Amino acid sequence: MKKVTGIRANSLKMVLHGTGSSVALGLGLMLSGCAAGPDFHAPEAPVKSEGYSYITTPSATKTATTSGTAGAVQTLNTAQDIPAQWWEIFHSSELDQLIRSALAQSPTLATAQAALRGARENYNAQAGTSTYPTVTANLGAGRELASAVSTGIPGGSLFNLYNASVNVSYTLDVFGGNQRGLESSRAAVDYQRFQLEAAYLSLTANLVTTVIREASLRAQLQATQEILQAQTVQMDVVTQQYSIGAIPKASVLAQRTLLAQTRASLPALQKSLEQTRHQLAVYAGRLPGGSGLPEFQLDSLAFPQELPVSIPSALVRQRPDIRANEALLHQASADIGVATANQYPQFSLTASYGAASTNVHQLTDPSMSLWNLAGGITQPIFNAGALSAKRRAAEAAHDQAAAEYRATVLSAFQSVADSLKALEFDALTLKQQVEVEAAAKETLELTTTQFKLGTVNSLALLDAKRVYQTARIALVQAQAARYADTAALFQAMGGGWWNRPELADISIKFDAAHGAQ
Repeated sequence: MKKVTGIRANSLKMVLHGTGSSVALGLGLMLSGCAAGPDFHAPEAPVKSEGYSYITTPSATKTATTSGTAGAVQTLNTAQDIPAQWWEIFHSSELDQLIRSALAQSPTLATAQAALRGARENYNAQAGTSTYPTVTANLGAGRELASAVSTGIPGGSLFNLYNASVNVSYTLDVFGGNQRGLESSRAAVDYQRFQLEAAYLSLTANLVTTVIREASLRAQLQATQEILQAQTVQMDVVTQQYSIGAIPKASVLAQRTLLAQTRASLPALQKSLEQTRHQLAVYAGRLPGGSGLPEFQLDSLAFPQELPVSIPSALVRQRPDIRANEALLHQASADIGVATANQYPQFSLTASYGAASTNVHQLTDPSMSLWNLAGGITQPIFNAGALSAKRRAAEAAHDQAAAEYRATVLSAFQSVADSLKALEFDALTLKQQVEVEAAAKETLELTTTQFKLGTVNSLALLDAKRVYQTARIALVQAQAARYADTAALFQAMGGGWWNRPELADISIKFDAAHGAQ
C-alpha cells in the first residue's frame, strides 16, 4: 500500500458525522490507498551553518603548552573523523585489553543487547501478523448423542462426528493502521539499537575516566608518600637540633604536627584508590576481589595531541542519546496514525475449507466438503469519545517526545561546549600549576638551606613544606584533568560508533530486510 499524507482532523469529523458518509469515505480511501496520521520526518539540526560554534566565544584551535606530563599542546581538528576505538589514542595496550574484555563481559552491555534482540523479534512478529493472512488448521473428533426430538428416532441417535478444515483470515489495512503499527515497532527497534550504542559509549568512557582517576590517585599517593618520607627525615633533624638546645620545643611540636597531618592524609587516598579499583573491576564485568586487573600510571598513558571536533550540524546524527530520542519521537508519530486509523472502518476477509463426516474415512469424499467465504466492515459509531481521546493522548505523547528530544539536543550541545572550554582552561591551569610547583619546590630547597644555616626559623620551613605539598598534589590533579576532559570530549562527540563496521553491517542487513525509515 502506498504511503501518502496522513488523514487530518477535518477528515475525522467527516467520518464521525455518520455511518453513510464514513463508508463512502472509506471506499474512496481504499481505492487511493493511504496511511492515517502524520508522516514522520527527522527533526532538522538546530544549526545548519558549518561555521557555527558550540560556544559564544569560540575557543582557540590550539591549547596552551607547558613542560612535563600532559603538558603538550592539543589541536582541535574539525576535518578529522572520530575513530570507533577512540581510546586507542592513549596508546596503552593494558587499557585496550581491559576495554575489549569489558565489552565481552559487561552485564550492562549484555542487557542492552538482549533488549535489542527482543525488539527485533517483536517487530518480526508484528510484521508477520499485519502483512500476511493468518492461516490455521483444525482437526477434531467428537461423540454426540442427538435427542429424539431432533432426530425423530426413539431414544435419540448416538454418533461420531469428524471434521477437518483450513481457515484463512485477513484484515485489509485500508487506512494504514497496521502499517503505522509496524512503523512504530520499527522505531522501537531503532530506539533499542541506539540505547545499545549509548551503553557502549558510556561503558568505554567510564572505563577510560576511571583508569585516569586511578592513575591520578596513585600519583597523588606516591607524591604524598615521598613528602612524608622527606618530612620524616626532617623530623629527625629537628629532634637532634632540639636535643642540643638549638631550637625551642615549639618547633619540634610543629614539625610533628605537620608529619602527622601528612600521614593522616594517606588513608583517605588509599581508600579512594581501592574504591576506584573496585569500580574499575565492576565496569570490566569482574568481581572487585578478583585478580588480573592492571595498574595504571599517568606516565603510561600517551597524551592525545590531535582531537577531532565534529561540526555542530553533524552532532545530532552522532550522539546515540539524541538518535534514541529521535526514535521515540518517530514511534510517537506512528502511534498517532494507529489511533487515527482506529476511528475508521475496519475491513476483514475470512474463508475456510474443510469436510465433516460421521465416518473418518469419508472426510476425503467430495460430498462431505464444506466451505465459506465472508467479508466484513466494522465501523465505530458510539464509544463515548474513547477513540478520539486515545488519539488526543497519542498527540500529547508526541508533544512530550518532541520536548524530550529538544532537551536532549540542548544537553548534548552543552556537554560539547563544556568539554571544549574544559580543554582550554585545563591547559592554562596546568601551565600555571607547573610554575607554582616549580616555585614552591625552589622555595622549599632555599628555606631548608637557610634553616640549616640558622637564618630562618622552623615556622618558615614548615610553611614552605605545606605550600610545596599542596602544589605537588595540585599538579597531579591538573595533569589528570587534561586526560579526563580529553576523554569527555570524545564521549560528548558520540564516540565514533558509526565507524564500527561490524555494527554497521548488522544495521544494513536489518534495514535492507525491513525497509529503512
